[in-house]
Amino acid sequence: MLIEPRPSDDLGLVLLLDLALKELVTRYPDSSSTHAVDPATSYLVAVDDGDGVGCIGLMPVVAGVGEIKRMFVHEDHRGRGIARQLVTSVEAVARHRGATSLRLATGTRQPEAVALYESVGYELTAPYGKYVDDPLARCYLKQLG
Repeated sequence: MLIEPRPSDDLGLVLLLDLALKELVTRYPDSSSTHAVDPATSYLVAVDDGDGVGCIGLMPVVAGVGEIKRMFVHEDHRGRGIARQLVTSVEAVARHRGATSLRLATGTRQPEAVALYESVGYELTAPYGKYVDDPLARCYLKQLG
C-alpha cells in the first residue's frame, strides 16, 4: 500500500471525498453542515494497484495542534488496515510540521471510526469549534510523542 500526498484537486482524491460526503449524508441526514473542503487542508491518499482507495486530511498546525479531517476508506477496501496506515502517516506528517498533538471530530453514527481512533491512542476530549453544541459529535485528542 502506497500512501502519498495529493493536491486537493486530484481526481482520485476528489472522488474519495465525494464518496465520503455521500456516506456522511446517509449517516447524518439531518445535519446542516456544508461539508465544504477547506483549501488549507493537505491530503494523503492510500493507493492500491494505481487507484486511490482511502484518504485523510490534515489542517494546518496552529500552536502545536493539528487537526485530522476527511478520513475515509472506500467500502470495498475496508478491513485491511488502510485507515490505521493513513492515521499513522498523517501523524508523521503532523510531527514534521511541528504538531505536538492532533485533534479530530467524528460522530456517534460512525462506530468504526470511534473504534479505530480509540485503538490508536486518541482520547475523548471536550468538543471544540462547531462541534460544541452538536450532540452527535465525539471529539478526540492525541499527544504526539
